[in-house]
Amino acid sequence: METARATENVTGHDINIKLNGLTISYNDLGKGTVPIIFIHGFPFNKSSWEPQMEFFKKTNRVIAYDVRGFGNSSSGSEKESIRLFADDLIKFMDGLEIPKAIVCGFSMGGYILLNAICHYPKRFDAIILSDTQCISDSVEAKEKRSQTIAQIAAGKIKDFTEGFIKNIFCQESLDTKQELVEKTRETILSTSPVSIMGALSAIADRQPMCALLNEINVPVLILCGKEDALTPPDQSEFLQSHIVNSKLCLIDSAGHLSNSEQPEKFNQCLNDFLLNLEQ
Repeated sequence: METARATENVTGHDINIKLNGLTISYNDLGKGTVPIIFIHGFPFNKSSWEPQMEFFKKTNRVIAYDVRGFGNSSSGSEKESIRLFADDLIKFMDGLEIPKAIVCGFSMGGYILLNAICHYPKRFDAIILSDTQCISDSVEAKEKRSQTIAQIAAGKIKDFTEGFIKNIFCQESLDTKQELVEKTRETILSTSPVSIMGALSAIADRQPMCALLNEINVPVLILCGKEDALTPPDQSEFLQSHIVNSKLCLIDSAGHLSNSEQPEKFNQCLNDFLLNLEQ
């Protein structure tokens, strides 16, 4: 195992760790006995967690990493899959000598987290599922993803990005949070089209996790923007109704990017959850 420090960003130092030839880039801030690990969504990177990293580093050890192929992490040679990404999470925890953690997954990160806790249940003290769902893609959804892959392969990444942005933000954010919208646009456009296509394929082929929800036996927080059009609140309500020790927090004036659109409300829900864990 090899670690190396790189350049500093707004949340601290980027650190690179090599795991079986794969380079994973991450931030590691604050102090605490049980770290909180954040998994970003598609097609973003660890910087999407800046509002949470800045807030919770005062009281907790917080770690945000780039999923393979995104941000500053290498892509590796294996075919992308949600199971592969879940295995990467566990190898990452092993590399940092973290036996158990509280883990938060947003959207695709939620797919990764659900897969990981079903295959490695003893590695988690609690989980947070943000703007995600347990279902697999329908035939229609898979076809739409195939069309998107073809669009990106044809070099129309800008067209994909503009359409995606319109779907992930609520209208209020589109109207009033131009800096956030532009930052999101830049993040997507800076991501390798090959990685975007690989992740789209992995998401399309993901296995449903709904039947395994009743096996989750750690505390669970579920968050969702009330105006999330991609993973609607009813999917979060389904998660809450099928996970025994779970709490649901719906966030006003937020679409799919609830942690970025309404970071104060998101952080408050998460902080309340963490405080309850300590009691």
